[in-house]
Amino acid sequence: MEIEAFGYKQELKRSLTLTDLVVYGMIFMIPIAPFGVYGYVNAEAPGMVPLAYIIGMVAMLFTALSYGSMARAFPIAGSVYSYAQRGLNQHVGFIAGWLMLLDYLLIPPLLYVYAAMALNHLYPDIPKVGFILAFLVSATFVNLRGITFTARMNIVFLLAQMVVLGIFLFYAWNALHSGGGHGELTLAPLYNPETFNFALLMQAVSIAVLSFLGFDAISTLAEEIKGDPGRSVGKAALITLVVMGVIFVVQTWIATDLAAGMGFKSADTAFYEIAEIAAGSWLATLTGVATALAWGVAVAITSQAAVSRLLFGMARDGKLPKALAKVHPKHNTPYISIYLVAVLSLVICYLFINSVDTLTSLVNFGALSGFMLLHLTVINYYWRRQKSGQVIRHLLCPVIGFIIVAAIMYNMGVDAQKLGLIWIALGLVYLFFLNKLGASTTLPDPSNV
Repeated sequence: MEIEAFGYKQELKRSLTLTDLVVYGMIFMIPIAPFGVYGYVNAEAPGMVPLAYIIGMVAMLFTALSYGSMARAFPIAGSVYSYAQRGLNQHVGFIAGWLMLLDYLLIPPLLYVYAAMALNHLYPDIPKVGFILAFLVSATFVNLRGITFTARMNIVFLLAQMVVLGIFLFYAWNALHSGGGHGELTLAPLYNPETFNFALLMQAVSIAVLSFLGFDAISTLAEEIKGDPGRSVGKAALITLVVMGVIFVVQTWIATDLAAGMGFKSADTAFYEIAEIAAGSWLATLTGVATALAWGVAVAITSQAAVSRLLFGMARDGKLPKALAKVHPKHNTPYISIYLVAVLSLVICYLFINSVDTLTSLVNFGALSGFMLLHLTVINYYWRRQKSGQVIRHLLCPVIGFIIVAAIMYNMGVDAQKLGLIWIALGLVYLFFLNKLGASTTLPDPSNV
């Protein structure tokens, strides 16, 4: 289905394949994501980090199915914003977009801060802000060049991460079977009755789930996909999620068994301390630098691309300033939105550079609350409105997905919940004045295209 059927003009360049989407999703999710957050997950679920990732993967599988369903119905840019405004109603659609903005707008600065922390630990003479500026400028440059150039860069970054991950797994496996930690793989990282605490485990999941955010961003590229974008989005999301879930579980399982009995200096350096046990300081340095480059360059590029498409979609509908929907005549990119993301990222980095926990929780709040609306959209659009009759796909799966995501949000930090609710309140106030000013509340008319 062409986007003209929804009242839009085809302005973005269609050049992406299913492989490009999977690579994009894998880059966004970061194959070595546990390197940077392992210590924080372990602090909530000691010795059961892989279990937290397994629960997170299961939760996201149901969400991926809902994304696939809605992408088939509405293969357009805007992700949950576009789905909810058509599958529920205009006002709920705006709030969905507003919530995803909290997620997507905060992800780039969160990545810059994490990356700067990793490099500052290795090179303390260089201030964090210096690393942040270098990452921000490089990501903005790549995105301005166009989605095809971004896709090519993604392949290079993905291969580099997989090489580093392979090196870590090789040495960690050898160290484990040479007497390190438990001396072999055990089931303790999957379930340890002595330390199991469901509430704490769900808090750990709320952190681990950050590593899974990214498969959903595939849907923002719907208008740049060749062939059938509706099917490609759903298929790419599921493939990416399963592949990355296995990668996360394997690396954290080996790391957890190797780290048995260890006391970490800090949550920031926990994984690098495990790497040092596995092969020495050189591996600790390699994993630290790789984490910084993956978070600060590779994923920053893809996350900036995603949020600029969300801004583009909302601005095109008149929910944000129209200038954000301008497309570069040569590179076919929403360049005003890309510049805005860069400026906002710099400001947010300044505000949260010493509060990375709060920033992480806010990103998760935006994403998970958006996912809850997505599940409701599937039920309303397919089961209630279209009378699809598919009990499993359009009723049972979204209901289960909604419940799991709600449970994760319930066990999230109170501060994040309060700040998230304040963000929703601001969105409602903005929507009120938007309507008062006479902004359009109707969907585009296909006959005008």
